[in-house]
Formats: sequence, C-alpha cells, structure tokens
Amino acid sequence: MESIQLIQITPEQLQRILVEGVKAQFDELKKEFQTKAPIEYLSIEETAILLKVSKPTLWRWTKDGILQSYGLGAKVYYIRKEVEDAMVRLDK
Repeated sequence: MESIQLIQITPEQLQRILVEGVKAQFDELKKEFQTKAPIEYLSIEETAILLKVSKPTLWRWTKDGILQSYGLGAKVYYIRKEVEDAMVRLDK
C-alpha cells in the first residue's frame, strides 16, 4: 500500500483520494458478492425427458461418466447446467 503525505494537499485532493480508495474497495467487494443464479436440480425423470432418453440410458451415461449425478438420501438429481454442458456439437 502506498503512503500518502498530507503536507501541501488541499481538502479537495484529499477527498478525491479517499473517494477513489473507497470506490476501489467497493468494486472489489461487489465482484465477490455478485448474486449467483440458483442451481436448478432435475430428477431422473425430468432429466430423461429433457434428453429424450430412457432411464436405463441415463443410468448408463451416469455410470460411464458422461453425466454427473448427485444424491440426497434415496433421491438422485442432476444439475441442469451440467446436463446441458454435457451435450456436444457433432460436426458432420
């Protein structure tokens, strides 16, 4: 951090320095605390419908590591963004 000497500085210059310093700190904090979009969890059924595949195919893709599943108790969920990101473009 640079030091500031208050010798021969006008009140306006001091105010400008302080305002710039506070604004820089505020901008850093604002970046850190950006609101994030909520994560949308899909059930097995919802994911199968979204991908238009059967549940056994969905299970195989999960087992093969193509899709990542998450569990909570006996329930299994997929994150919509991860499912969409798993889709790859096929260039012909």
